[in-house]
Amino acid sequence: MPEIPNSEQLNPTTRADLKNVIFLKNEISSPLIEVGDYTYYDNEGTRPPFEQANVKYLYGPQKLRIGRFSSIGPGSTFLMPGGNHPMVGPSTYPFTMFGGTWAENTLEEFREIEQPGDTIIGNDVWIGREATILAGITIGDGAVIGAHSVVTKNVAPYEIVAGNPAAHIRTRFNQEDIQRLLDASWWEWPVEKISEHAAVIIAGTPEEIEELALGAELPQGRP
Repeated sequence: MPEIPNSEQLNPTTRADLKNVIFLKNEISSPLIEVGDYTYYDNEGTRPPFEQANVKYLYGPQKLRIGRFSSIGPGSTFLMPGGNHPMVGPSTYPFTMFGGTWAENTLEEFREIEQPGDTIIGNDVWIGREATILAGITIGDGAVIGAHSVVTKNVAPYEIVAGNPAAHIRTRFNQEDIQRLLDASWWEWPVEKISEHAAVIIAGTPEEIEELALGAELPQGRP
C-alpha cells in the first residue's frame, strides 16, 4: 500500500525527475526562518541551501514565516528588512553599517527609522520561479504569485498576482467560497485525513471542503 510522504524527510520522493525537490523545513537551521510541514522547494541541484541562496539580509529580529503545503519555485528570493536603506532624509546611504564614527553619529537616527515586520507566507501558497518577495510582505493562504513577479505589497488569500510590481490578476474564488476555505483550513487537518481526501482538495469545490471540515459524508463516488 502506498505510504504517506514523510514530512521529516528532506527528499520526499525517489522519482528521478524530482530529485531536487525538498521538504524545506528539514534544510533550515536559522531560528529566523520558520517553515511548516510539507512546504517544498525545488533547488534545481545547483544552489547553496535555501537560507543562504534565497533569503537575503536575514539579520533579525524580523523572521520569515512560511506555512504548510506551500510550493516555492526555483530561484525565488525573499528580501528581509536588514537590506532596507534609510529613506527619511536626503541620502539613502547606510552610514551606520560601516561602524566607527559613522555608526556613532547615525545609530540613534537609524534606530528611529520604522522597519517592516515579519515576512509571512501563508498555507497552500504557490510562488512561481524567480519571484521576489519584498520585506514585511504578507501573502495570504491559497494565493498564487506569478513567475518572475516582484511582490511589493500584501497579497490577499486566494488572490493571483503577477508582474513587476506584482498586480492583481483575479481571485481564485468568490469571497463566500474563500471564507469557506479559510474556515475549513484543510492544511491543519491530520495528514491521514488530508491523504484520504486529496482528490477533493485539488479538484473538488469549496462546499465539499467545508463539508469535510464539518465531518459530513460526501456523496457516493467522491473520495
